Amino acid sequence: MPTVAFIGAGSMVFASKLVGDILSFSALDDSEIRLMDIDEHRLEQTTRIAEAMVENEGVDATIVSTLDRHEALEGADYVLNMINVGGTEPFENEIRIPEQYGVEQAIGDTIGPGGIFRGLRTIPTMLDLAADMEELCPDALLMNYTNPMSIICQALFEATDIETVGLCHSVPHTAEAIADYLDIPQSELDYWVAGINHLAWFLELKRDGESLYPALRDAATDESIYRKDTVRFELFEHFGAFVTESSHHASEYVPYFRTDSEVIETMEGEGYAERMATATYLEGWKARSAERDDPKRDVDLETVGAERSEEYASRLIHAIETDTPRRLNLNVSNETSAIENLPEDSCVEVPCLVDGSGVHPCSVGELPTELASLDQQHVSVHKLVVEAVLEADRDALHRAVKLDPLTAAACTLDEIHEMTEALLEANEAHLPALS
Repeated sequence: MPTVAFIGAGSMVFASKLVGDILSFSALDDSEIRLMDIDEHRLEQTTRIAEAMVENEGVDATIVSTLDRHEALEGADYVLNMINVGGTEPFENEIRIPEQYGVEQAIGDTIGPGGIFRGLRTIPTMLDLAADMEELCPDALLMNYTNPMSIICQALFEATDIETVGLCHSVPHTAEAIADYLDIPQSELDYWVAGINHLAWFLELKRDGESLYPALRDAATDESIYRKDTVRFELFEHFGAFVTESSHHASEYVPYFRTDSEVIETMEGEGYAERMATATYLEGWKARSAERDDPKRDVDLETVGAERSEEYASRLIHAIETDTPRRLNLNVSNETSAIENLPEDSCVEVPCLVDGSGVHPCSVGELPTELASLDQQHVSVHKLVVEAVLEADRDALHRAVKLDPLTAAACTLDEIHEMTEALLEANEAHLPALS
């Protein structure tokens, strides 16, 4: 009976879904699931749903709900992290202040000034969590869902001894999208994907041993398909591989698509490409948060069940607990040189074999030069952000923001320096080490 601790169980997206995922495996349906959050109201909501799942499915799982992180971690086998540090105010600052300088972020939680500053305010809490784990469950596997994924995992790799992997659904979501564009079953896709989180690449994309890239290029000539994923199809045309993050998010990783309002409007389309506008995620997040906290909100507990989603967490736990081999794309340290032309001390997203002996990153070799170059610039930003936090180094922070491709496309160096200082001042309460 594995014990799984959920830290940040009041999460609007992941907690209830991941509980259902775990219970969907018969080999895991007697797990002890410990739900922990500092928000009592949201924790209570998730707990009610989890308990209803257990009752409706008739399984033997135990649900424990606590506001005490130590209680949640004591003797845990797996720790799922999905915290959000700081709430709405710093998030709004991280989008709106850069916007005043011409840096237009659609999401701003993973890279760009928003992702960098979210990393600054999140890493200290993550290091506290890891310190608690070293005391209370040193052999547990920490599975991180919180963004900025690469920056947080990088800090944990460098500053703790806790085994850590980062989990993201961008690879299965991209496979689903490609299958839709090609009008074939997703189960028939065979792919090999590597890079960094949100900027990993489908190095191989096949069906029955034949490359699907020619068919995908043909599909992109259909305007109705192209408009569903404008940025990704543009990157595919110019760099030769399909990237793993949706168009509105991928547009933040490169300097080509968010330089002014006219360019952004050109890239607007349907589906995810419909969300290209600046602050689209911030405004959606605020609306969902208000709905989640509405005292009149209710959930039909009689209908909730253990339906398995595309998320990796339950599959990873099941593979380890039952020694069932699986291949999952995970965010791991590149210490084994899984990607040979990215630094060994970077966080990379690569295929990993998982079984009863743990997580084993696969060797990818070298990425094509152009893809490695796009990834390397962000790896350098990640490293400087972690350095800024671990060494309380404001200069490292300034250099990180100045290296960010989206920011550099919009601002002069002096403007970037001024913007960074404005962000530091606005979010001073959340960044004591850099104040």
